[in-house]
Amino acid sequence: MQKSARPTLTHTPLNWPLNASQHPQVVSSLWLWGTMLVLTLAWDASGADLNAMAWLGSPQGFALRDHWWLSNVMHTGAKQLGVLIYLGVLTMAVWPLGGWRQLSRSHRVEIVMGITLSLVVITAIKRISLTSCPWDLQAFGGMASYVSHWSWGQADGGNGSCFPGGHASSAFAFIALSLPWLRSMDKDHQRLGRAMTVVIVLTGLVLGLVQTLRGAHYPSHTAWTALFCAATAWANHVVFARWRVRRAFSSGR
Repeated sequence: MQKSARPTLTHTPLNWPLNASQHPQVVSSLWLWGTMLVLTLAWDASGADLNAMAWLGSPQGFALRDHWWLSNVMHTGAKQLGVLIYLGVLTMAVWPLGGWRQLSRSHRVEIVMGITLSLVVITAIKRISLTSCPWDLQAFGGMASYVSHWSWGQADGGNGSCFPGGHASSAFAFIALSLPWLRSMDKDHQRLGRAMTVVIVLTGLVLGLVQTLRGAHYPSHTAWTALFCAATAWANHVVFARWRVRRAFSSGR
């Protein structure tokens, strides 16, 4: 009976401080997300969220709120597709096929944990957030007053639980899927990881834009969702990477 192929993904151990020549993918990712953090903070400080929503809405509300394509396809349909993809990832983690057979069991567990934790983090923050959605504001026909999501503990008179963007997390949570490939020492794997990252980020931005057009979320909500998911995915990856190093060291003693 022919043996199944052994996992082929190998990574350079993560040691701090990082050596840019040994970890170019990590350094590039830090630059990417660091730049996005700075831009998002600048956007928040400028108060551009309200200006963007005022351009899209009116005292009668948001014209695209119940648009059939945005509501049924890009919101409900995309959410259902995200669930199916998540279930597919779970299946591949247990019964790997194709490229998934190049991943060790710990890599597959890492991916599932990273995606799940990202979703849990976004849900947890939303649950304690007092920030209401744009369509709940008095300026757009609702009952809430605008209060920055940085004003922790200050209610705005609305339903709250709107920050950050939950719908965008249906894509951004899968950033964790790309990291084992992105950090591989194999160039083809790295290209696959970069391609995954681009597709995931662009998909998340599109899903966030859909909700902004409908009046459900400010643009900053989407950006913060991306940042929270990226931070969770990388923290999860570092934990698993360090654990794999310690396990290899212990088995080699």
